[in-house]
Amino acid sequence: MEVLRPALINIKGRIYRKNPVQEECYEEEEDDYSYSGEAAEQCLDEPCDAYDIEQTDRGFRCAIDVPSVLYKYIIGKKGETRKRLESETKTSISIPKQGVEGQIVITGAHRAAVASAVTRVEVLIDSFRRKQPFTHFLSFALNHPQVQQGFLRFREQVLERCGQDAGVDESIFQKPAKLHLTVGTLALLNEQEVTRANKLLQQCQDVIRDITEAKPLPVEVRGIEYMNDDPSMVDVLYAKVAVQDGSDKLQQIADRLVECFAAAGLMERERVKIHGTVMNTLFRRDPSAEDKGASARPNAKDREAFNAKNILQMFGEFYFGAFELDSVQISQRFSTDGTGYYSSAGHVTFS
Repeated sequence: MEVLRPALINIKGRIYRKNPVQEECYEEEEDDYSYSGEAAEQCLDEPCDAYDIEQTDRGFRCAIDVPSVLYKYIIGKKGETRKRLESETKTSISIPKQGVEGQIVITGAHRAAVASAVTRVEVLIDSFRRKQPFTHFLSFALNHPQVQQGFLRFREQVLERCGQDAGVDESIFQKPAKLHLTVGTLALLNEQEVTRANKLLQQCQDVIRDITEAKPLPVEVRGIEYMNDDPSMVDVLYAKVAVQDGSDKLQQIADRLVECFAAAGLMERERVKIHGTVMNTLFRRDPSAEDKGASARPNAKDREAFNAKNILQMFGEFYFGAFELDSVQISQRFSTDGTGYYSSAGHVTFS
């Protein structure tokens, strides 16, 4: 008989045990976000590490940093979620007013009760954090002048030679100044989280410089590829990016960054595909739409695919340009800086 062993889940650097029998601990119906206490009891044990729970003259207290946009998921419809949490854990949960950044404070007569409430609140927050649209992303800028010039040639020639192919028009091309490689996406829901992500990126600098030997990384952008099965129905076309010496240093940097941010609970742990978007059907309706990377799940209703057969045949090894890559940055979604690239919330250099 197979023994089910509790799985471990990582939330903001803390480790919890999850009962594999219970796949879903939270119920969601339209705007009524409710907390299933019985399911949560089955789902979670005490955390594997200690909380910062302080003793007071009235019992015990723990403060949790929570972005204000997530308060509603702790409160629930008509306050039902908070009431149920308080009743089941025999604690009091104080939440700042909506829109006011602050801490959720949990108090109770017993340390174990406070720890239980904190566990449930943090898992509930993590559950709904995953549903938030991303606000920032780690990126390598590919908008070097030489690459931009190559991209403009690519766009001109594709429109000239393949402009009659189904779905091909100027609106689906990336903006030259925003050419980039997405390492991973981030949902940073207040300034404190942006600051935390920036500090984490700074901590990665030594690791990055060990890989690059504290030198810029000579890269070239050459060739195009797609990821779905049918080249006549393509939504995104990518330019390939490679280190000129043939090494996998860029992949190593990307993987280490993902590993670091995923361990901190800020990013999903996925292998990075080393490429930059050059054509995306999302741009057809929304020129500011961003590439979510390889994990994106396009909504068919938002897209009109294009026929890339001729483009792939004629431009499969198109040379966009080469340059020395020397930084990775936290880019802000739906933003533009003075150069036309995304506004930066932090960056580190390779050299």
